[in-house]
Amino acid sequence: MRHIIIGAGPSGVVAAETLRKADPAAEIYLIGDEPEPPYSRMAIPYFLVKKVTEEGTYLRNASHYAEQEIAYISQHVSSVDTQAKQLGLADGSSLPYDKLLIATGSYPVAPPIPGIDLPNVHSCWTLEDARQIASLAHEGANVVLMGAGFIGCIILESLKMRGVNLSVVEMGDRMVPRMMDEKAGGLLKKWCIEKGVNVLTSTKITAITEVGDEDGSGMSVALDNGDSLPADLVITATGVKSNIAFLEGSGIETKDGIVVDDYLQTSVADVYASGDVAQGKDLSTGEYHVQAIQPTAVDHGRIAALNMAGKQVKHHGNINMNVLDTLGLISHSFGLWMGVDGGDSVEIYNPDLYKYLNLRFGVDDQADILVGASTLGMTQHIGVIRGLIESKTHLKDWKAHLMQDPTRIMEAYLASTQVLDNIV
Repeated sequence: MRHIIIGAGPSGVVAAETLRKADPAAEIYLIGDEPEPPYSRMAIPYFLVKKVTEEGTYLRNASHYAEQEIAYISQHVSSVDTQAKQLGLADGSSLPYDKLLIATGSYPVAPPIPGIDLPNVHSCWTLEDARQIASLAHEGANVVLMGAGFIGCIILESLKMRGVNLSVVEMGDRMVPRMMDEKAGGLLKKWCIEKGVNVLTSTKITAITEVGDEDGSGMSVALDNGDSLPADLVITATGVKSNIAFLEGSGIETKDGIVVDDYLQTSVADVYASGDVAQGKDLSTGEYHVQAIQPTAVDHGRIAALNMAGKQVKHHGNINMNVLDTLGLISHSFGLWMGVDGGDSVEIYNPDLYKYLNLRFGVDDQADILVGASTLGMTQHIGVIRGLIESKTHLKDWKAHLMQDPTRIMEAYLASTQVLDNIV
């Protein structure tokens, strides 16, 4: 049996290792299209502040794949022929498969504005991007970060630690709009400004132009409010899309990502998908979406590999979750953090202490179930909050107690497991 995995991120690497355990006699190929060994994008900010070397971003040591008898190929896959069950590679060669896993992840999307292709405009997605950023983001450099979403806020801290003059431009009305509501996002903006970051929300970049400075280089970033920002470096962090273009003509059904069933198999037999490229099940809604987060990618990789090996393991869904550390202020979001129509919610909001907690409940027969939550500056009992959402535990009378005091979440959890029934 020959298993081939396209994509050498965390999902692909975990899948290859799982396959080796589940199918010891199989041939396993892992294909990545970057020149470096498989690495973690989540480690790039640590590389930028020199907490790790390039080797420190690698997912496994250099000898790991050979020791596991996993053949690693550095090559771009240009096409998939599901009828002949073979891959077309960029060098013109082909590679047949028995079972195929597509774990090609996503790619950064840059807005279509003039100047976006200038030499000193970069995304922060690959190690090569990080090398370019490290060469330009020196102390005192003017850096403009386009986008204050999840990716932007991960990069933000490492840039600030490099001593740059940092401006963040976000077209939404708050920071991390897909993770935080107006209160939490506004509080995070205030925090960043107090830490010396120039944060502009409800603002768009309209053009980037080259200008001459004393070194003969530099850029000017035009804003839709008529102002402009000087820049030695512009970093785009304006979202990602699934890597599915190479599947055109393959017969594999795609929408926002690759459509999969409850076993992470695609519309074509013996072809599976995992990670940022797969539209997997959302545990909270039962619907199928792309969840571009590493824990989901790893879980997908493991489950898909087991099914490729014939183990028949069902994917029950993953909870949507995000965790951020932004200049020392920790934030979380879990599940349906934005709430559901008609559902109750309760919050704690203390802007002076940078503390925020919002609990969201369901409706009808799930009215006493915690379906989502978001926090800022509050790290106690985060695991309990996540556990209650994932388990869809009925809190019964404890919902009323939480509506009065949401900090009693641990007591509610213990009571729901019949440990503290008499606490009121």
